[in-house]
Amino acid sequence: MREKRTALVTGANKGIGYEIAAGLGALGWSVGVGARDEARREAAVARLQEAGVDAFGVPLDVTDDGSVTAAARLLEERGGGLDALVNNAGITGGGPQQPSTVDPAVIRAVVETNVIGVVRVTNAVLPLLRRSASPRIVNVSSTVGSLTRQSGPGGEAAVGPVAAAYSPSKTFLNAVTLQYVRELAGTGILVNCACPGYVATDLNGFRGVRTPEQGAATAIRLATLPDGGPTGGFFEDAGVVPW
Repeated sequence: MREKRTALVTGANKGIGYEIAAGLGALGWSVGVGARDEARREAAVARLQEAGVDAFGVPLDVTDDGSVTAAARLLEERGGGLDALVNNAGITGGGPQQPSTVDPAVIRAVVETNVIGVVRVTNAVLPLLRRSASPRIVNVSSTVGSLTRQSGPGGEAAVGPVAAAYSPSKTFLNAVTLQYVRELAGTGILVNCACPGYVATDLNGFRGVRTPEQGAATAIRLATLPDGGPTGGFFEDAGVVPW
């Protein structure tokens, strides 16, 4: 039996991803810091190690097949296995994103990272997760992807501005997550979505009202669920988010 549980966090060189890595590391996990920017990735690893975290860098561009394959191979060769995958990497595509004027290329780029990237990474490391005694997959989504909230009262205050690329990408991610839940039923792999809330990161020009540490909390909880915990859920700090 391995001494430590191991997690891979994508987009972990800064913001919410970094705090997810830090939080798991504080619980005694070994954490792979997945990021495509070498300098930022290694700086994040060094900072985590200085804080006592067993962290290691994983070169990873979730939009590139070769990069993802190499990342899975690195995890395999390290011999540490994989117990949790946190798909955190994401982009907004910038704005404005009015559906009547948005460039289709923007939608394509956002979906490539926020949805296809999740599928690409998940499938590459799934063989490792299947070997874990308590495997977990956490997809970092957003309440802006909730169709229930988008179609309800509250407008921008509830789900943010009109965003024909970003918001639908999170709805798509939620739907794909449920397909993994259906396929992996009975395997012991728990698959859930986490909403970090409106966190102050460069993704939103630091306009958010929550800290990255606060935004990381739900993902950390879902990555460390006990056996028999929920699967196929969409969660935020306050509880369940309606699909």
